[in-house]
Amino acid sequence: MDGLVEFSTEDGARVVVECVEDEDGARLVSRGDGPARAARTFEGSLEGVRAAAVSALRVFRDGSLRPDSVELEFGVRLTAETGAVIAKGAAEGHLVVKLSWSPRPPERPEGTDAADRS
Repeated sequence: MDGLVEFSTEDGARVVVECVEDEDGARLVSRGDGPARAARTFEGSLEGVRAAAVSALRVFRDGSLRPDSVELEFGVRLTAETGAVIAKGAAEGHLVVKLSWSPRPPERPEGTDAADRS
């Protein structure tokens, strides 16, 4: 069963998130009618996803590919105990990667510039 979890931010603000039940079947429990309290801060919960993004960017920016831009899309699921995890898609973790390159103008031979054109 899904429920509400309250995360606090590092600056003291509160963020209430609709969360899914943990995979081990643990259920969200709170006192009263309010949301359950998360074990970690909101930022702390997202730290693992941030580290995964940094690692993925390193893989795609280094080496021979050298794209002009890299876009990463993670499906993120928040849970009260573990924080943020990369959400399961159809079969496995959800990650979409988009690499793009801009066309390059042809290189001019050395010693030529726009002023030499007549």
